[in-house]
Amino acid sequence: MFSSTWNFLKRHKRKFIFAGAVVGGVYFLGKYAQKKIREIQEREANEYIAQARRQFHFESNQRTCNMTVLSMLPSLKEAIATQLNSESLTALLKTKPTNKLEIWEDLKIISFTRTIVAVYSTCMLVVLLRIQLNIIGGYLYLDNSANKSTTAPMAPPDVQQQYLSSIQHLLGDGLIELMTVVKRAVQNSLGDVSLKQTLSLLELEQQISWIRAEVEGSEPERQLSWYMLYWLRLLCLFQAFKVNIECLLCVQACGLTENDVLTIRLLNETRDMLDSPDFKKVLNTCMNRGFSRLLDNLATFFRSPSLESDHSPAPDNLTAMSLPLAKIIPIINGQINTICSETPSHFVQDILLNDQVKEFAANVYEAFSVPQELQK
Repeated sequence: MFSSTWNFLKRHKRKFIFAGAVVGGVYFLGKYAQKKIREIQEREANEYIAQARRQFHFESNQRTCNMTVLSMLPSLKEAIATQLNSESLTALLKTKPTNKLEIWEDLKIISFTRTIVAVYSTCMLVVLLRIQLNIIGGYLYLDNSANKSTTAPMAPPDVQQQYLSSIQHLLGDGLIELMTVVKRAVQNSLGDVSLKQTLSLLELEQQISWIRAEVEGSEPERQLSWYMLYWLRLLCLFQAFKVNIECLLCVQACGLTENDVLTIRLLNETRDMLDSPDFKKVLNTCMNRGFSRLLDNLATFFRSPSLESDHSPAPDNLTAMSLPLAKIIPIINGQINTICSETPSHFVQDILLNDQVKEFAANVYEAFSVPQELQK
């Protein structure tokens, strides 16, 4: 029996060797496949965790953006009210001065100017902070994800503070320049309009449209972003004299610290965002929504008693009631309290929660929260 078994094995030796090789190959192939599957699963799990962590960080960053905007609105309101002080004119009118008409004319120009400036500057503040805080947020995410022992931080606290302080230009010199341009447009549009002349809401909307057209289109070379960031002007000056910025940064004689170089890099990246078509589109959307909300607020004062129950008046009702310009002035003058309110008003919420603003913020964050080697 053993000899027959041995003869059988000898006759089918090659078959057994082949079968063993196949079984062994399948075994090792299975082990290799299991290993690869585990690696893929682990990589997908890590990618999912990283994506979830980045999404959580992004959403937290947007809440920070919203709270920062609301915290800065009182400062913006104070800056506007200080430069365009209508309260002093109102108090002066109560004394029944001899030049009453002249004061009313000044109040007309200042009231419209400060309300329109409030709309512009609030929209600019929202979009600029969205850019700055999402650039910082993206770099902070990378800093937190990198090996801190071998990688220098891309946005140290001192750099963040220095970079974010650049927004003070919008609350200072930039705001004053914007006021000058808007005031000139208001004077050209409403300067000759009598205080006794009646205006319907539709006519008032037309006046605001004329003012906007002059502010936004009279000087194409001076974009609205000029009022937002002083660094844009320095870059234009460098370009005019054909100065190589990168070489300038490398010259130690300039006395620039490492933090200065990092801050300038952030400002350069902000400038690129402000020059992008997406930024101009988003800012224009915010301004359109802002002025639309302003007109919605004004519409409540143009509703006749017979239409009080109608909360959504038809377009024909825009001309149904008119008010003398002298009565419109106090109404328009008080709108700054709604526009620059530190509590979430409908005006601010419309801009902060705008879908295009959210999408733009997501794109900025995405651009700066992905390692450079993965962007190539």
